[in-house]
Amino acid sequence: MIVNVSKKILIVGLGLLGGSYARVLKRFGFHISAITKEQSSIDYALNENIIDEGSTEIDKKLVGEADIIIFALYPHIFIEWIEKNQSLFKSGALITDVTGVKCSVVYKVQEMLRPDVEFIAAHPMAGREVSGVENSTDKMFVGANYIVTPTDKNTPEAISTCMELGRLLGFSNVTTLSPEEHDEMIGFLSQLTHCIAITLMTCNDKENMEKFTGDSFRDLTRIARINDLMWSELFIENKTQLLNQMNIFIDKFNELKIMLETEDVESMRKMMRHSTERRALFDKK
Repeated sequence: MIVNVSKKILIVGLGLLGGSYARVLKRFGFHISAITKEQSSIDYALNENIIDEGSTEIDKKLVGEADIIIFALYPHIFIEWIEKNQSLFKSGALITDVTGVKCSVVYKVQEMLRPDVEFIAAHPMAGREVSGVENSTDKMFVGANYIVTPTDKNTPEAISTCMELGRLLGFSNVTTLSPEEHDEMIGFLSQLTHCIAITLMTCNDKENMEKFTGDSFRDLTRIARINDLMWSELFIENKTQLLNQMNIFIDKFNELKIMLETEDVESMRKMMRHSTERRALFDKK
């Protein structure tokens, strides 16, 4: 359990999520260090007292002293980092992540990882349409969901620690799913919604529409301001599940289209009532 603030926490990748993790955990009194690409990010985090120390290099001291390491990297970079640098980990260290896909990451990392280091995966279901540690906030996780994805290689202690981490960060709902269940859920709840937003934003290029739109279009396309490098990788890494969810959506959309073509008002209203009932379950309490 993360109850001892003498534990040292290292964050690898000090962007929006990594910076937000650092802000919250620093507030609890943990010693926070960071490794990230940009010196400007380290300088900002030090000046704002978000971290205690940081480096743009793979610092053997920072890695070797860390009790818990949080990786806020793209999936392929995370895997490469472990391959190249796991010899630097302290024996008994616990590592976790924030990656948005699990099957293609968790099993690879656990398979290659030293037996004296444990990887327990997690996914913070939170974000903003901006990036960088400068836009991080210690309020980002309030009201959000946090998913831990253990496998049979994880110990009860590691699972408990990772779940406590989620609670400390301020997530309202901390739960567990298998990597497979996670990827199916995320294919629908996150990746499909981004696909729909992208499609809506690009299917009609008529000029000046932004001068006439209402809030409904803005709300539906909020997430269309997208990090193309990250999200294209996430889509490919979860290709099978995402394609399945896209096909389900297309089938349901075609049902609505047929109702309109045939002027089947009762069926349309029934679908709308079902939509209204379902939507109420997703309102934040």
